[in-house]
Amino acid sequence: MNFLISTAEAQTVGAGSGAAWQQLLFFVPLFVLFYFMLIRPQSKRAKEHRDMVAKLEKNDEVVTTGGILGRISEVGDTFIAVEIAPTVTIKVQRAQIAQMMPKGTFKSA
Repeated sequence: MNFLISTAEAQTVGAGSGAAWQQLLFFVPLFVLFYFMLIRPQSKRAKEHRDMVAKLEKNDEVVTTGGILGRISEVGDTFIAVEIAPTVTIKVQRAQIAQMMPKGTFKSA
């Protein structure tokens, strides 16, 4: 049965107690890097979007997440009416507003 487990591997199995804290020492900086590179910027972007959506007013020019450019004609609690042509108005959820555009963008498009 010696052909299944070599003698060198069998001797090192019990001596691995020092490797646990070394692995932990490796993962802590990795998690810190992960936090500063991914989690923190994502939460900052989400907060900026939440603030932008809360400040939406009538006549603001916006782009939806679907890429539709329009002017806000009516603001509700959960839905916003966006005028995309002189007689065409659509309702979208507040959260689906991707960004605000500078004034005059809607006329030039």
